[in-house]
Amino acid sequence: MFLYESIPWSSTLMWFAVVAGLMLANEIARSSKWASLVLFIALPVALTIFVWPHTAGPDSSTGTWFHWVKVYSALAGCLGFMAIRFIPRLARNKYWLMFPAAILALNILEAVIRDFQVYGMHGMVDGVMMVGGSWNIMNGIAGILNLLTICGWAGIIVSRNKQKDMVWPDMLWFWIVAYDLWNFAYVYNAVGDHSFYAGAALLVSCTIPAFFIKKGAWLQHRAQTLAFWMMFTMAVPTFVTSSMFSVQSSHNPTALFLVSAISLVANIAVVVYQVRVILRTKRNPLRDELFVELPGYQKVLSDNRPLDAASGTGATPPLAASRV
Repeated sequence: MFLYESIPWSSTLMWFAVVAGLMLANEIARSSKWASLVLFIALPVALTIFVWPHTAGPDSSTGTWFHWVKVYSALAGCLGFMAIRFIPRLARNKYWLMFPAAILALNILEAVIRDFQVYGMHGMVDGVMMVGGSWNIMNGIAGILNLLTICGWAGIIVSRNKQKDMVWPDMLWFWIVAYDLWNFAYVYNAVGDHSFYAGAALLVSCTIPAFFIKKGAWLQHRAQTLAFWMMFTMAVPTFVTSSMFSVQSSHNPTALFLVSAISLVANIAVVVYQVRVILRTKRNPLRDELFVELPGYQKVLSDNRPLDAASGTGATPPLAASRV
């Protein structure tokens, strides 16, 4: 096969099971504050003390600095988003609303740094086969572009449903697709033998709910599914490398080049579109929401606009009110 050596039927079934399991765990975490506290505080503390020191040591495929930083940064994102969701004064604090963008940018930056590192790696490194090349540089640039096109965090709101989701109306489908293409290329480049699950399945598990279950909450879905996956792979690193369900990358330079090229083209397209919107509207991406005229933005905002305490009607945030 082109991307992978082979995909047995058992691995295909497990791929769907992983997607379903991550989506289910995400929905449980969404269901209540207490469920989130157990899953994102109590569980990681127990794993940190009793499990990960034995399963994610220096000789394991998840024993690198990147995996340890990734699991804790994903958990930090989940906890920070919970603070926005369940502490009303933070949801109205313009400085705290920078946190989601900052933690997202940090996660992208971590991967970009790793992509550039892998450029000079060849052979087995920390139990993972590395095939460095120009594709790492291409995808690293795509990641930087993806980071630079993060916008509209000042418009983040908490939904009025019982889950109190953190909703980001300006984070629309084209940015999410560009992110998914970049992130899959990153995983395929840097940990190719993990990418069938840690790339494709993990990304699908947060994109489906963002498009079909709770629109506008992609970053919350992404942080929670990523945290669950990282906790699992830190505890069971052999699942993606040497179990009966593992799927090995082809390590084909043409495949590596192609996925990174697609990632780069997609993110260049988002940059071009965003620059055109900025020039046309004179909006500041560091302060304003950019895409308020688009139906996708307006639908998310109307479905999730917080209720005004006095009137019981939907209250339009000031940034959106001046543009819609």
